[in-house]
Amino acid sequence: MTITVQERIQDDLTQNAVVLYVKGTAETPQCGFSAIVIQILKSMGIPFKAVNVLADPEIRQGIKDYSNWPTIPQLYLQGEFIGGCDIVREMHQAGELQDLLKEKGIVAA
Repeated sequence: MTITVQERIQDDLTQNAVVLYVKGTAETPQCGFSAIVIQILKSMGIPFKAVNVLADPEIRQGIKDYSNWPTIPQLYLQGEFIGGCDIVREMHQAGELQDLLKEKGIVAA
């Protein structure tokens, strides 16, 4: 039985509280936007699964289709699409990302 790209994405989002689709890895991001979101999550001490879309063209297109969002990075919390770099950065600066992490039970309230 072959697992589809959409099933692989759904599995990742179901099994991990925080998933970040990025260009590159958490250790070596390959674009500035991905690096910013990784830096934000690391600065907050949030463990996350990073999925390198450059390593798998099916995932790269599949996550765009899944979210109906055209760009990478894409941040998901408890399976919910939150946004890309600009949205995550704005939420972080406004304190909304921390509030959302608490609301979803990812960090202690």
